Amino acid sequence: MAVRTPDPDPDWTPDSNGAPPASTNPGWLTDIELLEVRRRLPLLYVEAVPVRVDGLGQVTEVGVLLRATATGQMTRTLVSGRVLYGETLRDALFRHLEKDLGPMAFPMLPANPTPFSVAEYFPMPGIGKYHDDRQHAVALAYVVPVTGTCDPRQDALELTWMTPAEAASPAVSDDMEGGRGALLRAALASVGVLP
Repeated sequence: MAVRTPDPDPDWTPDSNGAPPASTNPGWLTDIELLEVRRRLPLLYVEAVPVRVDGLGQVTEVGVLLRATATGQMTRTLVSGRVLYGETLRDALFRHLEKDLGPMAFPMLPANPTPFSVAEYFPMPGIGKYHDDRQHAVALAYVVPVTGTCDPRQDALELTWMTPAEAASPAVSDDMEGGRGALLRAALASVGVLP
């Protein structure tokens, strides 16, 4: 996940030590700050499984993202991202859905932001179901219906819509990074469409 830093202010005045002033947006971390935090603390994330629903609210399609890793490997994943300092879960979910699916996806955020699951990612494989080489992270996971046109952005190459049975298949689970295949199956079970 790319981390933005605020644009430098051309009119800044150095502090008493000659350093630039602290960021006016405490939610952003520099790459170095984020690396240091990841070494010391678990970070909070939100993850979303985008779905299409019929008129009765039954899930008919599940959206899975295709991304290239830093090493060039193609992998499938879910909408995911960090919760910023001072940001509500609802705002974080919306921001990451828009970032990954585009501004015309029109997500229908849940009235109650209670996740269907809490996924804990460890940097060491084998401790839990989920793994992330970079960090120890805790992710609140949601199923979010989208009604608009999805146009993947940022580092997502494409969004593939699948039936629940296709999304739950071992072939899709095996392609998903960090154990997210298990999380996708839990999402399908939470909405009653796990085959």
